[in-house]
Amino acid sequence: MKVIVLGAGLLGVTSAYFLRQLGHDVRVVDRQASPAAETSFANGGQISVSHAEPWANPSAPLKVLKWLGKEDAPLLFRLRADARQWRWGLHFLRECTPGRTRRNIREIVRLGTYSRDMLQQLRRDIGISYDQRTQGILHFYTSEKEFAGAEAPAAQMRELGCDRRVISADEAVRIEPALRHIRPKLAGATYTAEDESGDANRFARELVKRCEADGVEFLMSHTVTALREAGGAIDHVEATDGEGRFQRLRADAYVLAMGSLSPIYAKPLGIELPIYPAKGYSVTMPVKDASMAHQVSLTDDEYKLVFSRLGERLRIAGTAELNGYDRDLNRVRCEAIVRRVEELFPGAGDAERAQFWTGLRPATPSNVPLIGRSKLPNLYLNTGHGTLGWTHSCGSGKSIARIISGLKPEVEFAFTGS
Repeated sequence: MKVIVLGAGLLGVTSAYFLRQLGHDVRVVDRQASPAAETSFANGGQISVSHAEPWANPSAPLKVLKWLGKEDAPLLFRLRADARQWRWGLHFLRECTPGRTRRNIREIVRLGTYSRDMLQQLRRDIGISYDQRTQGILHFYTSEKEFAGAEAPAAQMRELGCDRRVISADEAVRIEPALRHIRPKLAGATYTAEDESGDANRFARELVKRCEADGVEFLMSHTVTALREAGGAIDHVEATDGEGRFQRLRADAYVLAMGSLSPIYAKPLGIELPIYPAKGYSVTMPVKDASMAHQVSLTDDEYKLVFSRLGERLRIAGTAELNGYDRDLNRVRCEAIVRRVEELFPGAGDAERAQFWTGLRPATPSNVPLIGRSKLPNLYLNTGHGTLGWTHSCGSGKSIARIISGLKPEVEFAFTGS
């Protein structure tokens, strides 16, 4: 079967790889000159099954109200005259009940565990390297209230097979000695030894090389302008190449993996996708003092930040700003991240050489992604992964490849339209 994958981010590239493994003729189309150049270009780097508690949880509504108007808030709704934003926000509030939160955690953990297994299998199969670390992920808490609130979600995750252990502050420092500086402030931590970290952009670039060697064609610097329907199915994709030349691209099946842009392309087809862009920020800086720098990947739940070690670089990412498709770097939010890093690990990174980045993450109100067949029989979805695109990429890519091939996915998950 001929398949066109729309988008060369993590989800598009992994979809292409697994589709090719199942024998399909695959082309990938993306407006950027290189893969994973947008949402995952400088993300937090975590393969974090343990990061399964969605933003929409019972504690979220009061926090969101408290953070309204605060430029450095971890989660900032920048209210706009935007019907899509308000509609998304109402759906978000509906997902904040205890019952819905438990259900969403279940789906996110199932997909995350499977996806991590598929990444490890892929790594064994092709020997791909991307500054990966397999030292687990440690969630630390400097607030007794936040630490107490983490115990119930961690218990549910353990029941689902994600071994997120609740540990003491002293044990957290034994696992990651760089936390010794803030030991007096630590309330406690959780630790998931099976979780990982690595450079998502490098992973995507290396996997593209393998895909190309296997016969996948990548049409980079090609801007998709429309998906055209005829007879109740996608007939062709319209695009322009880097020199502005118009093209019609045809296939038997199409995978929409365009992140935050997915709802824009789906809407003219009568498909409403509950996705809104959540702008995230990251800071990358060289290691300055190795004795103060972390080795284990960390999550600061109170500040919604994650910390990864990528070779001799420190990557700190997080926060979310709901402000439409605005991509401007907000210096206040960037500086707030640097401030928190210096508070936790003074002198660990070279802040003078810090590189700031922002990207739009395709968030659903529930944090559960959209994977499966759309209402059009030859259009498939692999989008809406929010902050967990890297964590869920291999499991999502293999699952959509199996669905397109008429095979049952290997993981029990709330697949769309399948």
